[in-house]
Amino acid sequence: MKQNDFTNNPYLLLTPGPLTTTDTVKLAMMKDWCTWDDDYNNIVQGIRKSLVQLATKSVDQYSAVLMQGSGTFSVESVIGTVVPRDGKLLVIANGVYGSRIVKIAKTLGINTVVIDSSEVEAIDLNRLTVQLENDSEITHVAIVHCETTTGMLNPIEKVSEIVKRYNRVFIVDAMSSFGGVELDIADLNIDYIISSANKCIEGVPGFGFAIVKKDEFEKCKDNARSVSLDLYDQWKTMEEQNGKWRFTSPTHVVRAFAQALKELEEEGGIKVRASRYKNNQKVLSDGMKKLQIQPILPEELQSPIITSFYYPNSESFDFKVFYHKLKEKGFVIYPGKVSALDTFRIGNIGDVHQKDIEDLLKAIEQSSYWLDTVSEK
Repeated sequence: MKQNDFTNNPYLLLTPGPLTTTDTVKLAMMKDWCTWDDDYNNIVQGIRKSLVQLATKSVDQYSAVLMQGSGTFSVESVIGTVVPRDGKLLVIANGVYGSRIVKIAKTLGINTVVIDSSEVEAIDLNRLTVQLENDSEITHVAIVHCETTTGMLNPIEKVSEIVKRYNRVFIVDAMSSFGGVELDIADLNIDYIISSANKCIEGVPGFGFAIVKKDEFEKCKDNARSVSLDLYDQWKTMEEQNGKWRFTSPTHVVRAFAQALKELEEEGGIKVRASRYKNNQKVLSDGMKKLQIQPILPEELQSPIITSFYYPNSESFDFKVFYHKLKEKGFVIYPGKVSALDTFRIGNIGDVHQKDIEDLLKAIEQSSYWLDTVSEK
């Protein structure tokens, strides 16, 4: 078998993860590893150190812990481990993934209050202030940074300022933004930030991770509501046994992630990668507008990660037909998730560059069988 027989992709994934990865990331999985061996555990330790360095300049204050499963597994491990039995969680929810945190918390029996916000409008910071002012029982506040329901980038800087004014613990689900948006979690007073291997670091699916403020996390020893998702126990094991996971780890995925971290550094770090993603998003958005396909968010709310678009204003538009026409041309996009609007989504992350976006726009134009019947919105 030739190398390219298994590394070439049949289509480009324009999704918020899993996403298109480089051949070298995929090739890194072509070796087996022993979970007990120092060669493998040293890779894990290197990953943990690199993640903290990506997250903050204040590296002594934080530690990284990896958790098997999808990103949601890591979110649940954080929620179920860091909120104490007598704690109360406030969730700011303006999309599917904020609502998922609410579902996780309530399923775990955590006392939970929700600020439901519009999926397509900026969150109301005054409501957060009033809630924290009037409810002293709230101990933790959680928000999704990039809500990939719409592509909205929530203002975690302003949220953090309010949360810390009232001395609450701050949890950020940065699943689709960590590694693709510049931030420093110490400067932002974030206690816990969560992401996944198959997002902006551009690895493959199989594990997620949390970067935790050590002083705060040390309080969480007896909180966990699950054995397999006990994040504190996982962290202690990794700390005390040179990166060892408690249960069987996704060794091939871990090795691919180490390669992805190396390639992020070679690209120029988060600053350069964020610039590539921003350019991808701008080229995409500008090109779609020329095709009379409008993004649902104003530019000031839009993330560089994924963009939601209204269906073309034509009775002849059928998303499934459109999806398969693009797939035949080598592109896979996402259906929409906005509850009250007909939308679809296109991601800008992964091993995706301006030329790919330009080729996509040409494919969309060629697949726009409805254009003759489009009317202006």
